[in-house]
Amino acid sequence: MALGVLVDANVLYSRTLRDWLFLLKLRSEAGMFTVYATEDIIAEVLYRLRRDNPSKPGAFISGIHDRVVANIDDRITDFQIDGSFPGDDPDDAHVHAAAVASGARILLTDDSGFTDLPDDAIEQLPYEVHTCDSFFVLVDDVAPAIVSDVAAEQHAYWTSKPDSTDIASALERAGCPIFANRVREHMSAFGPV
Repeated sequence: MALGVLVDANVLYSRTLRDWLFLLKLRSEAGMFTVYATEDIIAEVLYRLRRDNPSKPGAFISGIHDRVVANIDDRITDFQIDGSFPGDDPDDAHVHAAAVASGARILLTDDSGFTDLPDDAIEQLPYEVHTCDSFFVLVDDVAPAIVSDVAAEQHAYWTSKPDSTDIASALERAGCPIFANRVREHMSAFGPV
């Protein structure tokens, strides 16, 4: 049975994190995990992308929207914000409510409103809170061949670009230093890169 993962806007906003998440999901056999989001989460991603890229054409924003929608497995629409979120930021309550309503086993977020909750509050949640770094490491622990395949694909894609980027360094900049080291280990098996 696939593990349900509700993905927060801060993950989907980052191209690096979004690409790795969706590529790992697509390459996993028998759907190791499924990805959930809400309209609120997608709207937040699009709002932030437009705010940070005011001169980009409409196709830039709509293209990201279409890729996100095409890669999520379920759009969570029926959830109630009931005051059960133990954090201080009321803007995080809808994410908590959607995670509960969806039955997600994991909330994937780099939001400190979740990651910095006290241990006793985290233990009471009906889902696990994972940062991208911890989640991608978990995927590598379970299915290293998939991570290796995605690393090879990402490396080939980015080195073909004129403004080539080192995929491990991109992961570090996106807040995944431990996973970046795992990717470096996989890439060392490719020979000189």
